[in-house]
Amino acid sequence: MTRPHEREIHTPTEFDAAVNRGSLVGYRIQSVDLTDHTFALLSAPTTGAVFLGCPMQPEAAAKVRADGALVFPPVPDLPFDPYRARLYSPDELFDHVQDEGYGATPDALAYDWFQRTKADGDIFASMLRSVHDDAISDALDELLAGARVVGVMGGHAMGRGTDAYAGAARLGRSLARAGLTVATGGGPGAMEAANLGAYAAPLADAVLDEALELLAKAPSFVPSVTEWARAAFEVRARWPRGGDSVGIPTWFYGHEPPNPFAGHIAKYFANATREDGLLARCDAGVVFLPGAAGTVQEIFDATTPNFYESRGEPTPMVLVNRAHWTERLPAWPLLRALASERPMAARIALVDSVDEAPEALARLAAEQA
Repeated sequence: MTRPHEREIHTPTEFDAAVNRGSLVGYRIQSVDLTDHTFALLSAPTTGAVFLGCPMQPEAAAKVRADGALVFPPVPDLPFDPYRARLYSPDELFDHVQDEGYGATPDALAYDWFQRTKADGDIFASMLRSVHDDAISDALDELLAGARVVGVMGGHAMGRGTDAYAGAARLGRSLARAGLTVATGGGPGAMEAANLGAYAAPLADAVLDEALELLAKAPSFVPSVTEWARAAFEVRARWPRGGDSVGIPTWFYGHEPPNPFAGHIAKYFANATREDGLLARCDAGVVFLPGAAGTVQEIFDATTPNFYESRGEPTPMVLVNRAHWTERLPAWPLLRALASERPMAARIALVDSVDEAPEALARLAAEQA
């Protein structure tokens, strides 16, 4: 039986291959420029096909519609493609940051559009956001198929140049070197540090120390996202063969830019969709670094399916920094109380330091197996 993703076409090469097989019946073609493929569209059967944001000549569009295909045309004057077939890359979202500054980047322009439309009641704008986010989820599922994903959650305020930031980076490096795919909320602070660590994982140990020194000259995205981002791209340019990881940020918190160290960025408009999707995909567990309200929310967003086992067996949860999670924000006592006498009790741990987290996660994972 053909699986749905096997009927998707994302590139001109894939389109030509399907045409050469004699039919486009039932295919889903996403964001492929077909203006130079008119003969193929006029010749090939397209019954049941769906064309999502594919530019094509008027006669080709008329023919495929007559066949019974659905055509969702490109939407003009949008700073993003709602039908996109792939996740974002840092280079794509930060295009123009080097010469014109962050305000000219696709990331900033998409946030500006969201700010203008999020409360205007226009069903077309809300539909475009939903279509975009669904396309991102589809691309994320395709990317992570078969991967063992570990989440690293933590506060955006963790500054470059601090011991906490360096510790989070070491954590990301350790997890990536253990064969796990590191996934974060994709923003600054602890999230960036974990993605940086994964980026440094295939490189010599000294690279991470040097990268931390370079980044410390722009410790925060406040007051200048431009300088913050340029420091990150300087690191990437100096060591261009870094490892992969995933960032899953949102334009809902668009004042916080995505970090450039995640190789793949699944950026959403709807934060609820992003939050639930991020945690649901962390099948190898989640490490929670010190954070504030957002990180507390993530702890209990992960706790609920573990408590009810709605996604199967509970996945490991490791909270880092005993004083933070028992005194400053006492999430650990509540988490432990909820876990009492339930299977998830064997899947939670509290550790004092970030360097203890990889071993704790591995131990919980072994118990899960």
